[in-house]
Amino acid sequence: MSARSGPEVGTTTRVGDREIYYTEAGSGPAVVLLHGGGPGASGTSNYSRNIAALARDFRVIVPDLPGYGGSTKRVDQSDPFGDLAAAVGGLLDALGIGRAHLVGNSYGGAAALRLAMDRPEQVDRLILLAPGGVGTTRAVPTRGVRSLLAYYTGDGPSREKLAEFLREYLVHDASAITDDLVDLRYRASIDPEVVAAPPLRRPSGPAALRTLWRMDLTRDRRLRRVAHRTLVVWGTEDRVNRPSGGRMLAEAMPRCDLFLAAGAGHWVQWERAELFNELAAAFLGEPR
Repeated sequence: MSARSGPEVGTTTRVGDREIYYTEAGSGPAVVLLHGGGPGASGTSNYSRNIAALARDFRVIVPDLPGYGGSTKRVDQSDPFGDLAAAVGGLLDALGIGRAHLVGNSYGGAAALRLAMDRPEQVDRLILLAPGGVGTTRAVPTRGVRSLLAYYTGDGPSREKLAEFLREYLVHDASAITDDLVDLRYRASIDPEVVAAPPLRRPSGPAALRTLWRMDLTRDRRLRRVAHRTLVVWGTEDRVNRPSGGRMLAEAMPRCDLFLAAGAGHWVQWERAELFNELAAAFLGEPR
């Protein structure tokens, strides 16, 4: 598909045995925005405050990751981050894009980092927003992660549980989360296919320990060989993924800058959109 210069346009393409829905806007170097894994997430809802700004200088591609939005509701639970990375790499192949910048928040950040390990030739620069998979086997899960993983368990999904997760854990300023946003996410979260097989869930079964280790990307020896220019952005008030993960990545990755955003929670690109948009445009647009 050719690049778009106006508002984002949505379509679906085949990637392996799955359909991947994505929108795109703008023209220029390709930038792929990968959303987080909270209930009801989607590409355009997670990056609603960033797409237009980045599309001034870039071809912005915003997929719904497998398991979410308009994409096929299936994720390989034995290696979730590897499966997501393969889907993103396959989408780039389908669109004829040899190399792209990747911006990933949380779950999407883990997918971006895993793609840089698995298929480094497809990745240009990385922006990782409080990525998942950073030291996840080294400490007790945060209350935010426990809230996220409990959404489909117990008495099942509810609007109240979702509103609590969004307002208590996703952002620092709870008043920023409107009822309309809660409603949008809740409707998406109760898709029968998603309820039957939630894309983000606690590993179980005999291979659970192996899966957990695969999901801790800081235990992957390839991390120290990720030579892509990388910007890690973390909110100082993040209650889902600990901000200390930023320092962990900065010390492990050879070309990694770290930026801590004051007064922001897990969703920096949304809560401090103007700051993030300026940072991202400057970082991705820097001469080589």
